[in-house]
Amino acid sequence: MPDTPALLAFIAAGLLLNLTPGPDVFYIVNHALRSGVRAGLVAALGITAGCCVHIAAAAIGVSALVAASATAFTVLKWVGAAYLVYVGASMLLSRAKPAALPTAASAASELAPLRTIFGRGFLTNALNPKVALFFLAFVPQFIPHDAPHPSLTFLLLGLLFNFNGMWVNFGWGWAAAWMARRVGLVARGVRWLERAAGAIFIGFGIQLALADAPRH
Repeated sequence: MPDTPALLAFIAAGLLLNLTPGPDVFYIVNHALRSGVRAGLVAALGITAGCCVHIAAAAIGVSALVAASATAFTVLKWVGAAYLVYVGASMLLSRAKPAALPTAASAASELAPLRTIFGRGFLTNALNPKVALFFLAFVPQFIPHDAPHPSLTFLLLGLLFNFNGMWVNFGWGWAAAWMARRVGLVARGVRWLERAAGAIFIGFGIQLALADAPRH
């Protein structure tokens, strides 16, 4: 592992990067505004689980293969772009549901939607090749040159980054749910917020589709 100053720098840089809004943040905020803090936290957990895929893949060298192969990058890029556009279109076309206080009868019915929120969050992150390339570019800078097990060090640093990022994402979910309660957003306002988030997701999908493969 890196020494203490380098480790603190890694943690600080990771927190700042996780605070930057992107597809993951918009996904979490949208669900927290629409369905409350529980949905926001489940969305954050889905994002965190998807990120674990990239960490494990990078540690065993799969992400390096994606970075080196233009074909592999292109396939994953188009799959990820199509999924982001699909999520955005689903947000744009979905019908707003009237807000209601949770009851014992509705608690069980929330289980399936929460599974869907988790699964979509997982795929939103796992199908984005830019996340894999980010880990390949960012984490190795903090691995000591004389590390006896670089892959293990990469895995540990990646998991630390993801763990810290999970709490940042939880914060986004809590903040969005708190704002919805304090401001008293009505169903129509939430609907327009969801439309905006859907348009942003489509924009992210188009941006990913137009991204160039890494040059070597």
